[in-house]
Amino acid sequence: MWGMLRVRYAAGAVMVAWMLVFACAQPAAASSARVAALQVALKNKGFYPVAVDGVRGPFTARGVRTFQRRRHLTVDGVAGPITRRALGRWGRPRLGTRWVRQGLRGWDVAQLQFLLQRRGFSPGGVDGIAGPATAAAIMRFQQARSLGVDGIAGPATISAIRRSGSSSPTTVPVGSVRFYRPVPGRIGDRFGAPRAGGRKHAGLDFPVGYGTTVTAAGVGTTIFAGWNSAGYGNLVVVQHRDGYTTWYAHLQRITSWVGENVQGGTRIGLVGSTGYSTGPHLHWELRRWNTPIDPMPYLLGSTAVAARRVKVRCADPNAYRTARIDNCR
Repeated sequence: MWGMLRVRYAAGAVMVAWMLVFACAQPAAASSARVAALQVALKNKGFYPVAVDGVRGPFTARGVRTFQRRRHLTVDGVAGPITRRALGRWGRPRLGTRWVRQGLRGWDVAQLQFLLQRRGFSPGGVDGIAGPATAAAIMRFQQARSLGVDGIAGPATISAIRRSGSSSPTTVPVGSVRFYRPVPGRIGDRFGAPRAGGRKHAGLDFPVGYGTTVTAAGVGTTIFAGWNSAGYGNLVVVQHRDGYTTWYAHLQRITSWVGENVQGGTRIGLVGSTGYSTGPHLHWELRRWNTPIDPMPYLLGSTAVAARRVKVRCADPNAYRTARIDNCR
């Protein structure tokens, strides 16, 4: 198998490198406030359908290109001055050019919210709108840094936020975040196990049979559900709180969809052997800010009780779907 892969890499290195953008781990530095602000701007214009994470991945690139095409701009995928001007109030102003206070909205608010979140002072989300939660986060930061506590991000507060080191993407207090096992059964290869070519295993493998039900490991939203050409095969990615995502790879079949709100026990797929896989198993990753981390300290000893799914009538009176009750009324 690896011989075939080496031939494939040699024949199409550029194409493979592009495919790996979504599948491979990116360094924590790949998460940036500027990209987060761009994602917020695109989301408010309807061109970014998934969670804001500050990582420039395929959804961000596709959103920029689609927006440029719709506005008859040069389609280069780069959010330069012309593209940002076309984004209107969501594309300006840059952080530091005005004092950020409650009631404002725009690019700088999104940047500030992202930086506060990375520093451990959650503003309740990154949406580019400075509401009460953002003001409260600013005040908590100001108090922690012995600044004037007024809930307004002026030059001193913004400078302090930029200087502050972010919390490590690989370390959180023990017990603060826990995840259910996505399938029952033993764990095979673990995080960090050596792989051919000097690579390290980025997750956990659960060697269970074809068709075993795969369930979400916790409360979150599905942000990717489809085919991944870089080796993961049928893949589901669920966004959780505080920058965590869980990845479910090599699925035989996907039963979740982008935008589905899931909880521990919600079925999201069936175990298979798609992508670069030599047999049926679930490859499961835990990432924080898109950086793979060892899942074991966060993993509970059991799977969750399956979330109830029922047949419910949708908007089309002749159409039914299998879903959680609150997904279709």
